[in-house]
Amino acid sequence: MLATTLSDIWQQIATGIFDPLFTVLVFLLMLSLLVFVHELGHLWVGLRMGIKVEEFGIGFPPRALVLFERNGIKYTLNWLPLGGFVRFAGMDGEKDAVYGAGSLAAAPPWRKIPVMLAGPLMNFFLAVVIFTILFATIGIPTPTGRVVISDVFPNTPAAAAGFRSGDELVRLDDQSTVDEQVIREVARNRLGTTIKAVVLRDGAEVTLDVIPGPWKAPDGREFNAGFGFSYEMQTMNQPVNPIAAIGAGFMHSVDLTGRMIMMLADLPAAIAGLFSPTPPPTGEPLGPIGIARATGEVIRQPDGFVSFWSLTAVLSLNLFILNLLPIPALDGSHILFALIEWARGKKLPPEKEALVHAFGFMALMGLMVLLTVNDVLNAVQGTPIFGR
Repeated sequence: MLATTLSDIWQQIATGIFDPLFTVLVFLLMLSLLVFVHELGHLWVGLRMGIKVEEFGIGFPPRALVLFERNGIKYTLNWLPLGGFVRFAGMDGEKDAVYGAGSLAAAPPWRKIPVMLAGPLMNFFLAVVIFTILFATIGIPTPTGRVVISDVFPNTPAAAAGFRSGDELVRLDDQSTVDEQVIREVARNRLGTTIKAVVLRDGAEVTLDVIPGPWKAPDGREFNAGFGFSYEMQTMNQPVNPIAAIGAGFMHSVDLTGRMIMMLADLPAAIAGLFSPTPPPTGEPLGPIGIARATGEVIRQPDGFVSFWSLTAVLSLNLFILNLLPIPALDGSHILFALIEWARGKKLPPEKEALVHAFGFMALMGLMVLLTVNDVLNAVQGTPIFGR
């Protein structure tokens, strides 16, 4: 009942006069939560590893004020409400003589690595917590076995066969169990062959002859094999007890993480697609503006409250994976350098490590600028984030 009430209030605000402002505020809330939890993990483990911490900031500089100081750590409030940060002594590879034995630069690898791991792991933990609360409150989404056609694109095999929006796909190529995998396999294995599709329309079964083949989406994407319709896998929420919700939240997070890791192979093609007039089939990576637009699309849905928190959990898992990659300036790169130091038995030159991170940071900023430009172009053209 509480979840239903919150969803109703959320929907009224998200679709009302406060829509643009609400979208911005919700986006900042989400981003702040993701970054704050990440940095809180670094802080907590860093202190237990004996690493000197100079500052824990809420928001990003410039600094607004120092809230308080405890054990030599300044807890500050900063003007940019975009999460938070931890300033470790020696974080940027400064020489030990400046910061002493308690600095991050001077710490042995077995102390550095847990500190760097803690941030990403907190993002994974946050996703588990969000999914657990959602499952305990509204139940676990369980497939009903129903596949409903949501849209039929023009000049496609589906349009030629007579599919309509709202049709329920009952059988496809004599297969009574229809799901996403079956649809893709039939499209790929029966390319150019006439097959039977049975749909439920207005309470009656209708048989359609369709020939899977290449088709082009309205947004310019091209597919070598398919039908040319979008569909929704219908689900129902299955109530569970809180203990089962914890297990389901953890397993769902693990499953999503595995899928995201598998999708990393498509990342280079997705980035290259930014320079192509035809968007890649896997979709384009998003920058801050794209994520903000995605947030706006999500909160306007009928179940916007639940969808927003689901999106937050998914983005938290994305941060978990991204920060573990050995990309200079990210946690994974610091972990890699610590492992190399451990294997060599001696420290790497701090200035060389700092130089690598500096170049990595510049490359990340360049990619961020590119993604932002692409996000702006998509916004101007009115290209939706979901259902492209």
